[in-house]
Amino acid sequence: MFVELDQRIDPAAVLQTIKVTARKTQLPLRLATNQELEANQGVKELIKNAEKDRWLAFRAIDNLPGDSDVKVTIGPGTPSMEGSRTTNDGQEFSFSTFGPLKVTKSECGYNNQCNPNDQWRIEFNNPINETAFQQSQALIQPAMEGLNSTIAGHGLFIYGSMEAAVTRDLKRLEGMQNEDGGFGFWQRGNESWPYLSIHVAHALARAKQEKFEVPKATLDKSQEYLRKIESNIPSYYSVEARRAIVAYALYVRAQMGDRDVARARRLIAEAGLEALSPESIGWLLSVLSNDANSSNEVAAIRHLLNNRVTETAGAAHFVSSYSDSDYLLLNSNRRADGVILAALIMDQPASDLIPKIVRGLLAQRTRGRWENTQENVFILLALDRYFKTFEKVTPDFVARAWLGERFAGEQVFRGRSTDRQQVNVPMRYLSQQTAPDLVISKEGTGRLYYRVSMNYAPSDLNLKRADYGFTVERSYEAVDDPKDVTRDAEGKWHIKAGARVRVQLTMVVPTRRYHVALVDPLPAGFETLNPTLATTESIPRDPKQTGVVEYGSRSYGYGWWWWRPQWFEHQNLRDERTEAFASLLWEGVYKYSYLARATTPGDFLVPPAKAEEMYHPETFGRSSTDRVRIE
Repeated sequence: MFVELDQRIDPAAVLQTIKVTARKTQLPLRLATNQELEANQGVKELIKNAEKDRWLAFRAIDNLPGDSDVKVTIGPGTPSMEGSRTTNDGQEFSFSTFGPLKVTKSECGYNNQCNPNDQWRIEFNNPINETAFQQSQALIQPAMEGLNSTIAGHGLFIYGSMEAAVTRDLKRLEGMQNEDGGFGFWQRGNESWPYLSIHVAHALARAKQEKFEVPKATLDKSQEYLRKIESNIPSYYSVEARRAIVAYALYVRAQMGDRDVARARRLIAEAGLEALSPESIGWLLSVLSNDANSSNEVAAIRHLLNNRVTETAGAAHFVSSYSDSDYLLLNSNRRADGVILAALIMDQPASDLIPKIVRGLLAQRTRGRWENTQENVFILLALDRYFKTFEKVTPDFVARAWLGERFAGEQVFRGRSTDRQQVNVPMRYLSQQTAPDLVISKEGTGRLYYRVSMNYAPSDLNLKRADYGFTVERSYEAVDDPKDVTRDAEGKWHIKAGARVRVQLTMVVPTRRYHVALVDPLPAGFETLNPTLATTESIPRDPKQTGVVEYGSRSYGYGWWWWRPQWFEHQNLRDERTEAFASLLWEGVYKYSYLARATTPGDFLVPPAKAEEMYHPETFGRSSTDRVRIE
């Protein structure tokens, strides 16, 4: 068990005030040993992020009872190393231990209608250890060839070979095709949807490329439907949707070996590149690339994509929207990124945008996947092309770095891994050099990814506002009496000692941002009022705080939605700063506020509030330095 506090402590003294009860019995406790801390990766991460001397890790001397509710009580009377006062009230948290593993549900196929080659699902009451699970632990009788099993969360999934599943699905699609060669959503005879019909044709073409036996009559009818796609689009479709459908049809025809570059050029001439969506341009680039007669169109597309991309130092993405026609195309922005990524790899494999788009897409995964099947399909196709183009050789190389004539360091990379290695060069050394060259070399086979960054301290504490991917503003407001907080003509804040103050932060996000941290340093004379602590007074709600409506990936007609009362997913209210975190933010204006009390009179210089992408901190923004007088 791990506990972090807001002041420095003596862990042994705090442990004396902690009670752990299970099944109405108080359990004897001890501090965790260094060996136990080192062996527990989760606790190691908590310690890494905790303030020095403000945490303790402990455990019951004996094993906790299984299948039980456990309550942990800290205090009252918990001492601090920062003064003689102890806590007046106790604080509690609770958790449950796992019971004996047992099956809670099992089913086969959709709605338990088990058909040949359908997947079996077995759910348990406890999550399964994915790393410890072995295929041999799932005994299937009678034994069958080609069966596989995987673990995810509480479930065990058993399924046949991928080849058998694809063959089954091809057979099903053959039976669902309409006479016009198109497909409806549920069964043969339903109205043929143009986009869906092209999408099925795309699947048939990919299956044939992978040497599966695709029924020739089915493939031929799909190809003919695509050749006549413009006559198959209903009249109520918008112009933008019609153009995107034609572009997708041309792309799939090219996948079938029926490339129509003349129609692709004509579509560009009719609409103009500026009027086409990014994914339409990506599909057309795949059709036109390497065609000698289309060099002008390809050059124009390359120029337009470079102008339309939203790019930071570490990632890149495109934005695609058909507004009210989104549902006709199952649209999403991340799908556009996948389409363009695949086209760029084929057309310009040396483009600097390619690894940035990949990083942006990987940053948006949740549990290893994206928001919907449309995104998964196009992104995985693009990443598969990326892997075959750039990553097909297993890494086996040594990377070395020099600064001028001085050797900075080396790292060995053998085998595939997501581990990162870091070489640090002191700023003192850099300041003594005269613009030395940075040289990075790779000896061996495989692809090297590197990032060069600089951490620095400003020479002037009076910092001006900076907008390098975010805009951040900060202000202070009175809570109880408007006279408690004022600002003079020179911009200095005057705050009454003992007053409650609401700190207001406004963050402007101009485009999609990943793994965002908003950090606000406190004036030294402030003390944060943390509403999660039992001893904190009642906190008035802030009506300005920004909530978030999430709707799929901003596609209309196909998705899910929910309301979150705040935009952030986690916050830390610390003694010297306040932090809020979000894994993904769409473009918009976000407000965040918290309460503090002005406890210590004096003049204080307050560092700027700052927002940044945690894994690409060069994408950041900050407010200006503030001056606060508590009087």
